[in-house]
Amino acid sequence: MKSVLSLHDVNKTIKGKQIIKGLSFSVNEGEVFGFLGPNGAGKTTTIRMIVGLMGITEGDIIVCGKSVKKDFEEAVRNIGAIVENPEMYKFLTGYQNLLQYARMHKGITKDKITEVIELVGLTARIHDKVKTYSLGMRQRLGLAQCLLHDPKLLILDEPTNGLDPAGIREIRDHLRMLTREKGMSVIVSSHLLSEMEMMCDRIAIIQDGSLIDVQQVHDFVQPEQILYVFETGNLGDSTDWLEQEYAASTVESGFSVEVKKNEIPALMKKLVLADVEIFSVKPVSKSLEDRFLEITSVKGE
Repeated sequence: MKSVLSLHDVNKTIKGKQIIKGLSFSVNEGEVFGFLGPNGAGKTTTIRMIVGLMGITEGDIIVCGKSVKKDFEEAVRNIGAIVENPEMYKFLTGYQNLLQYARMHKGITKDKITEVIELVGLTARIHDKVKTYSLGMRQRLGLAQCLLHDPKLLILDEPTNGLDPAGIREIRDHLRMLTREKGMSVIVSSHLLSEMEMMCDRIAIIQDGSLIDVQQVHDFVQPEQILYVFETGNLGDSTDWLEQEYAASTVESGFSVEVKKNEIPALMKKLVLADVEIFSVKPVSKSLEDRFLEITSVKGE
């Protein structure tokens, strides 16, 4: 699969302190890529290096085959980004804001402006002043501004900050549409992990400036070993071998154990041979938030 963005052993040192430590990952064409980490992990620093707002101490960042260090203008030409809240002239209309931005870039036509307005669903309000817009509408206007020059890579840092559930869903739906219909790649950094789970194809987690993991969201929230809860009758002496062989934990209705799915039949056979009544076996699904907290707490110890 073609990579739109690649980080190669990227390091960042500020005032003698290493903030980013050998970061390497890639973002594929047409995917929504989640970039996660605790506060202070280095997410915003990394994003600022990708878009050229901060220098790279060591390593390199490649955007659409162009080096941010060696061919900065060509590299960032392929990027559209909202690193913090989108900056708008609130006394102007949405359309006037887009016109102002278009004048800073060659070749952006009025037809293109109309296209991105329709794309983000602002046609009905585009000639109203921005000061009358809701936060969600301002985010969509910022998104339209990012799309004017047809970037291959869209980078959004906390795009759903301050939005109500309806506004969050709007942004999510628009991002999925951009990848589906335009083949665009999107990097999203957010602390709303439930939204990231619904929005992203893959995620990367960093902590203390180092990469911890990169996986498909589905594989991340459904690892090979899953927690199962067995509702049983009296376990009797079986408690001992369950704890020793399976590291099982007793619960009110039976016990819980983290095993691979294909290990369940053998475990059930042992229970039956031990005369333990089995009433039900239920997998306990974990959310992205659960898995994120597990991984970052273990790595932080």
